[in-house]
Amino acid sequence: MTHPSKPLRQSIALNGTVYETALTKKYARRKPYVPKDPSRLTAIIPGLILDLLVKPGDEVRSGQGLLVLEAMKMQNHIAAHDAGTIKAIHVSPGETVAKGQLLVEFQ
Repeated sequence: MTHPSKPLRQSIALNGTVYETALTKKYARRKPYVPKDPSRLTAIIPGLILDLLVKPGDEVRSGQGLLVLEAMKMQNHIAAHDAGTIKAIHVSPGETVAKGQLLVEFQ
């Protein structure tokens, strides 16, 4: 007979108070946090590309529109998060994209 393993216990101090917590197997198997790459713009929701407003080589400023993505009957104007140069566009009008799919790369 196998015994279930006890969860790993850990103490956490927050604002001078110490808390005891149990780290579960689910917690131990979680994916590590990976910060987003600012040179890659990915789709935050699945949808249909309606229009491209830039092309490779274009200089864009922060807040400038890059493309129009239709999702759930709503047109979402996707803007640049920072100033930069468009390196590549990985989608075309009429293409359906999945959540997390690469749309635009910046230099």
